[in-house]
Amino acid sequence: MVKKGLLVILVFCIGLVLAGCPKKQQLTGAPSAQSAAELAAEKEKAAKLEAARKQEEARTAKIREEEAQRKAAEEAQKKAAEEARKRAEAEAKKAAESLVAQKTPGVPGTIYESGLLKDIYFDFDRYDVRPGDAEVLKQNAAAITKNPAWKIQIEGHCDERGTAEYNLALGERRANSVKKYLLSLGIPQGRISTISYGEERPFDQGHTEEAWTKNRRAHFIILSK
Repeated sequence: MVKKGLLVILVFCIGLVLAGCPKKQQLTGAPSAQSAAELAAEKEKAAKLEAARKQEEARTAKIREEEAQRKAAEEAQKKAAEEARKRAEAEAKKAAESLVAQKTPGVPGTIYESGLLKDIYFDFDRYDVRPGDAEVLKQNAAAITKNPAWKIQIEGHCDERGTAEYNLALGERRANSVKKYLLSLGIPQGRISTISYGEERPFDQGHTEEAWTKNRRAHFIILSK
């Protein structure tokens, strides 16, 4: 009888144990699901932190690149300005060395001639600027622009053919034609004056077509430097 009672108790205990196992599994399973969620949250947080770190690194790299570009641009500007200054000094020195003092009757004070200002030439009995001579005038205009203290006088000259009165008028038209062209290139009117010498001051004293070609010209002098 006692054995039978012990057997009943044993069966009852086994039943309790078996009945409690699902609860144990249920209790042990809940923390497992919570740990997975926390792990996923930690991973997401870590990913966000990594993304933010990379964005910050990219922003810092961009700032550094922009700063480097700015400094490079400033250095390039400084270098260009220094080169421009040196070129201007060299051109001013060249212009000063090119000046040759002259004394011309009828012109008060000392005048100067410069190899930077080239003569141009005209066809017989014409005063229009020829295309080839227009290029010369552009170079002259560039030299005048680079030397703002220069005041220029344009001399109109003719060959010996024709009357003195006619050649004086023709020389004036030639000088004025050159002046008009220089004004069109942006040279201020106050820096240019004109004078006609007609046939009075030939460059070549000969009486040939070659000499006459040289004498039909516009010549440039510098009144002030």
